[in-house]
Amino acid sequence: MTATREKRVSSGASRDWRDRYAMGLAITDLLVLIWVIFGAQIGWFGVTTSDVTFSGSLSEVAFSYTAISVFLVTSWLAILGVFGSRSYRVLGTGPQEYRLVLDASVRLFGLVAIVAFLFKIELARGYILIAFPLGVLTLLLSRWIWRQWLGVKRLRGEYSSRVLVVGSESSTLHLARELARQPMAGYLVVGACIPARADAGYLGGTSIPVFVDLENLGSAMKVTGADTVVISSSEDLSPEAIRKISWGLEPGRQHLVVAPSLTDIGGPRIHTRPVAGLPLIHVETPRYTGSKQFAKRAFDLVAASVLIVLLAPLFGIISLLVKLSSPGPVFFRQLRVGINGSRFHMMKFRSMVTDAETRLASLQSQQRSEGNSVLFKMANDPRVTPIGRLLRRFSLDELPQLFNVLQGTMALVGPRPPLEREVDQYDSHVHRRFLVKPGITGLWQVSGRSDLSWEDTVRLDLYYVENWSITGDIVILWRTFKAVVSKSGAY
Repeated sequence: MTATREKRVSSGASRDWRDRYAMGLAITDLLVLIWVIFGAQIGWFGVTTSDVTFSGSLSEVAFSYTAISVFLVTSWLAILGVFGSRSYRVLGTGPQEYRLVLDASVRLFGLVAIVAFLFKIELARGYILIAFPLGVLTLLLSRWIWRQWLGVKRLRGEYSSRVLVVGSESSTLHLARELARQPMAGYLVVGACIPARADAGYLGGTSIPVFVDLENLGSAMKVTGADTVVISSSEDLSPEAIRKISWGLEPGRQHLVVAPSLTDIGGPRIHTRPVAGLPLIHVETPRYTGSKQFAKRAFDLVAASVLIVLLAPLFGIISLLVKLSSPGPVFFRQLRVGINGSRFHMMKFRSMVTDAETRLASLQSQQRSEGNSVLFKMANDPRVTPIGRLLRRFSLDELPQLFNVLQGTMALVGPRPPLEREVDQYDSHVHRRFLVKPGITGLWQVSGRSDLSWEDTVRLDLYYVENWSITGDIVILWRTFKAVVSKSGAY
């Protein structure tokens, strides 16, 4: 009885976290907006109260800027709530929360500008030009700080939806593993209901309890403390059964999520369209030509050119260190496979001894035990020079690839450029990596670097190929900087 009571309390706590978190965001938003708006007023006008003139058809009216500031704070706070920027569905991962904050802010100030124009209200431009961008940036910063705090909580299993997965054994196990891989998403699997299974027990070598009675799903949710039911694919779940599950959930406190048999699909490619009562999910096929490709190439050219100019002194220092540390050339050129299977010579600062390639065969047998039979990665490769180890530690040996970007054989962000001997071992589906240019960095770089298994490397590269965007590239470049300065991953 005590254990059941504790689980019910846990269920209540898991439901309450959404309200507590949203309230914390609202309070922070209010404090940020007060500081920004009134700070802009004081910064522009000083501590004295200024008036806004009204030159419409009415007699002259004067508004205090303090009243205008109060109105902006109240309206800004309200529109952030109306746009759902504090909804638990957009919190924790993905850019949607930031987009909603930006969209709500732009619309508010657009409306203020329209009203000021129509009624000929003379607002000080400097006041607006300070308040709007500073407010947006500070709101985004505060949301980012909250997200870091939420991430720590979710790694501990707190502030997450407690999920009961319903479906076949294979689909529930796959879904549980994928959700466990991304705890920041905020879905903690606490149970599984598999109607086709003969007995209960646990799910596929995990500690997740299994229930087999679909009719008593409500009891299973109480026992596990679940507040969310996720429906995965199963031949035993008819539309009528799913409808009954949704009817049995407590409105507003328990939630239903349907997980189709799709994986590694980026949010912008997914569009839900209800047709005849059916929630049809439209998945756009990826595009590798047109304006997006032109924008990516333009971004690569500008960014690579700027980086080469800014990093020119560092290029000189590294070249001198490589030349003085060991005999051999400064640069290392290696044949790699690029877009559409084309071959190109990738440039790097030399980080190994000159006979490294001839010594490779004798080391490959040792590398097999490190869990990657396709990529050769050895934590203590004896061929790496002392300076080369330092360069690899901070990925400085990759800098000459900026010239490959200028030549058009590589991009700043993309899949890992493979060797020909690696391509010979590829399964057919892995060749989709060649639909885009290989990159200096990519999802594989910011998600574990050299510590990744071959399966994870392929999964991340194919995810990028299917879902790339300019915004995503910028995020990966920022994450690359954080990965480079971390204490593990590259060797």
